[in-house]
Amino acid sequence: MTGDLAACRELAAYLTGSEANELAIQLDAGRPFSIAIRAVSSLRRQRVRDLLERIGGVDTWLPVLAAIEGAHARAVAIEAVWTAPGNLVQYGSLGSSVHHYVKAARESVICSTFNFQESSALWSALATAAARTELDVRIYMDRRAADWHKGGGVPTPTTQEVANTLVGATVLRTKKFDGSWVRNHAKFLAIDHQFLLVTSANFSKSAEHHNVELGLVVRNPSLTQAIETEVAGFERNLYEVVRRQ
Repeated sequence: MTGDLAACRELAAYLTGSEANELAIQLDAGRPFSIAIRAVSSLRRQRVRDLLERIGGVDTWLPVLAAIEGAHARAVAIEAVWTAPGNLVQYGSLGSSVHHYVKAARESVICSTFNFQESSALWSALATAAARTELDVRIYMDRRAADWHKGGGVPTPTTQEVANTLVGATVLRTKKFDGSWVRNHAKFLAIDHQFLLVTSANFSKSAEHHNVELGLVVRNPSLTQAIETEVAGFERNLYEVVRRQ
């Protein structure tokens, strides 16, 4: 199938399943390579181009890309993510390490949260990610929790402040549906259309270090992309985009 198996392995490790699928679709439709390669973010195209040239020509690329997409679609790995005080966690990774998934993102970051605290490691990781032009960063927030915060406790940035700070991200907040305010209580991260973190934790310093919290990181592109599609379908009726000021 190919003259360079090492290049195939490198390409499989480098491309996401969705990138491989979209690139194959474009090439199979007869699109010029200069157009098809846009399925890959601009900063990553040259390496993909080099690896494909090592593999062969278009007729060789298509089965290789199909195999890569299929391998990603079948990949399933599940890991527990715990937070507990006193260094008591014995199994799984730590909630305080969640921001590393955002830092390692190559294509996209989708975050759904009740609200943020600026002390959270995830907050600074998202700010860095939003500034990376090759990343698609999308944030879903609860409007009342963020904008109508009253009383003591740790202050949380409003949805407007989040939009103004996370320049480059699309920030969406809940709105009214059938006369009642929608509450966004889903807490998850979807990374590169492959990794899905669902957690009980809010994205705050206390939830990352002091509370007892449990989450699961699932590597399953099919599930991750299904979640992304579902929440995107909610946007028209349940959310509104926060415009930067």
